[in-house]
Order: sequence, then C-alpha cells, then structure tokens
Amino acid sequence: MLHKKHLIIICSFFFFIACKEELKTSFTEIDISTEDNEIVEINIPKAIGNKAIADKINSEIQKSIIAALHIGDPDKITSKSIEESIISFNKEFITFKTDFPETVPEWEAQIDGEVMFQSSEITSIAITSYTNTGGAHGALHISFLNFETETGELINNSKLINNIEAFKDFAKPYFDEALKENDLVFDTETFELPTNMAYSEEGIVLLYNTYEIAPYSVGVIEFAIPFNEAEPYLVFNSL
Repeated sequence: MLHKKHLIIICSFFFFIACKEELKTSFTEIDISTEDNEIVEINIPKAIGNKAIADKINSEIQKSIIAALHIGDPDKITSKSIEESIISFNKEFITFKTDFPETVPEWEAQIDGEVMFQSSEITSIAITSYTNTGGAHGALHISFLNFETETGELINNSKLINNIEAFKDFAKPYFDEALKENDLVFDTETFELPTNMAYSEEGIVLLYNTYEIAPYSVGVIEFAIPFNEAEPYLVFNSL
C-alpha cells in the first residue's frame, strides 16, 4: 500500500512538471520610452522563456506598436524599433508645433498591451492604442494578436475558424444581441466578421473598431461567445 501511495505521488509530480513544461513562454510587463519623451506612454507584455518562440511573439507586438505610432501612409513605415517610433512621433509633433504654434494642442500616444488568454495551443494578446495628433478627437484602436503557443507563429483569422461561412451565421445572433444591449441601431443585414477575433477567459471575442462597421459615435463594438457554444467552429482547443 505504501509503495502504491509513493507511486501515485511520483506520477502526480511528473504530471505537474509536464503540464508546466507545456507552456514554454511566459510574459512580463515592460514600459518603453526614450530620452526627452513626454507624450508617448507604452506598457506592453514581453514574452520570455524559449527564445525562438519569444522572439517571434515580441517581433509581432513590436510591429503592431510601430504601426500605431506611425503618422502618414501605413505603407511607408521606416522605423525598425519601438524606440525609433517614439522619437519619430515626438519629432512630428515638434515640427507641427513649429509650423502652427498657436493652434496645436499637445499630442499624446498611450499604448497598452495585455495577455488575454494562454493555453497549450493558443496565446491571445490585445494591443490598445490611443493617439491624439491635434484633431477633433483622438483615435482609439484595438488589435488582437493570436499565436501558436508551441511555435510563436502568428495565427491569421482564417486559421482560427474551421468554417468561416457557418461561423458567420452562428455569430450573427450574438452580434445582434450586443447591439441591443448597447441600444445601438443600424443596418446589420450585410453582417461580416471583424478583423479582430481572439480567445479570452469569457470565450472567443469578436471586436469591431471605430468606423469598421458604424459611425464614430457608435464606438467599439465587442462581444464574447462562450467556448462551449463556439467549440464546433474553433480550430484551437481552449483548455
């Protein structure tokens, strides 16, 4: 009996170790700034652990932030690092302020990231950016990044769902309910899935950024479908 008890304890121990080893990557929060920077604040997760996996994830996070700080044609981004983008954003503000000294309010950029979900198969990260470059109102934009936990490879939306057309029909009632709960009314006959979909503790989240499907006044539209209901359409296991 004692021998069996020891065997159970040993097996349980190795099972625990195996589960811990499944997640080769963890995350820490970092703040990024540069000298003389007072208008850009960045707080994001940084992947650590397995270097090959972490480097892929961190590279995609970096690309997302560089794009968020870029002013002008998105096809003409030249910055190679977040720090370089912060410096460029500050320089753009100084130039604009010099050209229009009496009309330009202070610019600002706030970028925050969070790990929404992490399992043995998928890791989902949200990057929220708010930039104000002197217009009537600032620009809020949220980007979801999904990664294969085992490899760090970025997952396209088309690879999250096993049947896009069937999932659209399935998701439409949840979308309509989200509009109803927020007292929003507009034409939803031509329903399309959003650019941003990700896993979260509440289920798979669908998010429409401002202007994506409705006027600015509507704001961000977001809703979650529980995993137990969406499971037939999901490629990745939520456990």
